[in-house]
Amino acid sequence: MANPPASPKAVRELLLRHGLFAQKRFGQHFLVSEAHLHRIVEAARPFTGPVFEVGPGLGALTRALLEAGAQVTAIEKDLRLRPVLEETLSGLPARLVFQDALLYPWEEVPEGSLLVANLPYNIATPLVTRLLKAGRFARLVFLVQKEVAERMTARPKTPAYGVLTLRVAHHARAERLLDLPPGAFFPPPKVWSSLVRLTPTGAPDDPGLFALVEAAFSKRRKTLLNALAAAGYSKARVGEALKALGLSQGVRAEELDLKAFRRLQEALTYTEV
Repeated sequence: MANPPASPKAVRELLLRHGLFAQKRFGQHFLVSEAHLHRIVEAARPFTGPVFEVGPGLGALTRALLEAGAQVTAIEKDLRLRPVLEETLSGLPARLVFQDALLYPWEEVPEGSLLVANLPYNIATPLVTRLLKAGRFARLVFLVQKEVAERMTARPKTPAYGVLTLRVAHHARAERLLDLPPGAFFPPPKVWSSLVRLTPTGAPDDPGLFALVEAAFSKRRKTLLNALAAAGYSKARVGEALKALGLSQGVRAEELDLKAFRRLQEALTYTEV
């Protein structure tokens, strides 16, 4: 059984031996920092339910989770990595599923499951959104681009604040735990990454609320009144709702927190013009 590589040199040698290379289209940047591997595992504890890992790559995080006592299902889209993972995880009780994570039946996983992953950059936002909406997870701990982590944890009136911020806030308590330099990965990405932990609160999806939120941010530079009018909402009705909530007619979407959007949704529902 070969240990998953935890250094750039070891990764290069393993990939070369299998005639492989990191695929940009899969967003592959393999974590090669032992210290950060342990930080991820510690951030995910306790393992109170089955653990799902998306994008196991060469199996380094998978192995660390298994050795910490987690029950792991690793979901990998890149079929080229099958022989590598079968080698590096040989003899360990990992369940390997070769499938596109965006097509996986997340709504059917056991309630109280955990996600622990170095997420491929190109699917992080839609995948996390789907997992939160599924309502099956007790905890999500994952690496993403620092920019995405900032959007997940942003405050109102900041450039990073937007739909993703509000989606995360609706479903979970968000923590940005630490930042990782490009050198923690092979090949090194051009950006820093961050470790994020989301602890869902049990709030179900609210399609009406997020239709409003998405419309509000669809014309970010416009006032909220004009952005919603452009999205098909009655301008007069929106104006009355803003007035009822004590908000300026010139307020912008980025100035409203989640509670304010919920109040706006309610006001629009009951305001008559």
